[in-house]
Amino acid sequence: MRFLLVEDNAELARSVCDLLGLDGHGVDWAANLADAADCLAVASYDLILLDIMLPDGDGRRFLNDRRRGGDETPVIVMTARSAVSDRVTVLDSGADDYITKPFDLTELEARVRAVLRRRGGAAQTVRRYGDLSFNPLTATVTIGAEARDLRNRELRLFEILLAAPDRIFSKDQLCDRLFSYAETVSDNAIEVYVGRLRKKLSGSQVRIETVRGLGYRLTTP
Repeated sequence: MRFLLVEDNAELARSVCDLLGLDGHGVDWAANLADAADCLAVASYDLILLDIMLPDGDGRRFLNDRRRGGDETPVIVMTARSAVSDRVTVLDSGADDYITKPFDLTELEARVRAVLRRRGGAAQTVRRYGDLSFNPLTATVTIGAEARDLRNRELRLFEILLAAPDRIFSKDQLCDRLFSYAETVSDNAIEVYVGRLRKKLSGSQVRIETVRGLGYRLTTP
């Protein structure tokens, strides 16, 4: 998935980008609200990680404006303010969750997973499609009695396709969801990951279909 990190502390930003990158996510970093607005004008994100005190303004006002404009992108606010009133204000501004600085990066990972599950309407962790079941927390697909591990971007690619079965995703759309602006992506990167994921799905009725000239879709009889 593709995330936007809005944070002016370069050291923290690098740590968060590295962590989420290892999980297979693409992360764009904006050091201020103006850069964040520019990113949002040209790209779609699955999640925004938003600092409050930024060089050019208050993240809460930025969030309020986004929500009033109809933007429903999930937002986790990162704040050094720990008072109950501050947390209430953040949530009332439209945040889906908050985390208090300084925080452990593993806690941030867990909050990211929880927010994405809630926004995806996942009442159950395990999702079934066709003849397989998928557990995003363990990063496995189970076909018959065999569980197969998905690695990093294989996992993210499968999550994207499974969220909209039968929908055709172009290569450009998948690149936008899987990679950040800072990453150098080869022309055949999507083909490589689709090929790897197809191997993991072998033996299942679920398959990734190539729609010539358009892209890829997940389908099952």
